[in-house]
Amino acid sequence: MTDTGTTLVIGATGTTGSRTTAQLTAAGHRVRAAGRRAAPVAGAEPVTFDWYDPATHAAALDGIDRVYLVPPVGDVEPDAVMLPFLRLARAAGVRRAVLLSSSAVPEGGPAVGTVHQALPGLFEQWAVLRPSWFMQNFTGTHAHAASIRADGVIASATGSGRVGFVDAGDIAAVAVRALTDAQAPDTDLVLTGPEALGYDDIAAIITEVTGRTVTHRRLSYEQMRDRLTAQVPAEFAALLAGMDRAIAGGAEDRTTDTVHRLTGRPPRSFRALIKEEVRGGS
Repeated sequence: MTDTGTTLVIGATGTTGSRTTAQLTAAGHRVRAAGRRAAPVAGAEPVTFDWYDPATHAAALDGIDRVYLVPPVGDVEPDAVMLPFLRLARAAGVRRAVLLSSSAVPEGGPAVGTVHQALPGLFEQWAVLRPSWFMQNFTGTHAHAASIRADGVIASATGSGRVGFVDAGDIAAVAVRALTDAQAPDTDLVLTGPEALGYDDIAAIITEVTGRTVTHRRLSYEQMRDRLTAQVPAEFAALLAGMDRAIAGGAEDRTTDTVHRLTGRPPRSFRALIKEEVRGGS
């Protein structure tokens, strides 16, 4: 790895941003941790940043060499705020950008896919991380985790479709490599865990490891869309329910060697994550 100057981590208190910040600072890299409130982050310089407040952008970018980009949550057209910021970042001297996207969103696709498509033309060094669905969706603040805690139920429209669920810590480890290696990947990277699991499998593993019965409630696309509309804007709810329907059709039934290839170690399994959660880890 090389000296990276200072890295701006956007979403530094979020699921992948917090872990990326922690791994960067642990390795001795200088980090500016950006969030809507400039909250202290161990080993990092906090800075206020809001995608929807351009007045916060220039100060966040001052002296920055590279940036980890977490798109605004729930925005189906994030390019409207992200592309002006990225042009400002390039003008401010940022040379490398690493974008968090999704395995479900190809280059030029909906939502952040447009930003993915623009990135190579904006920066001389870049990478797009396209992780599968997060294992932490079942343990953190996600709706699935809340439903498990409240009712012992995971509701989805995924049917018997399988997903290569990936640990957020493994995503962060790849992000660190993409940000700090001498040569950026200059490509998109599909990240998965070691195995593809259905939501029935997820429920069975949680039940076995924790001793608490958890079941998978299979919903139709329409039922899932309506359920999500109570939590997020209708357009975003339809997008998420559509992703479930794509999973049911086999769109996410795959695994890749990307985590192992870039970090030198195998990705963590879902069972290992749940066992650590039971022991009080994270």
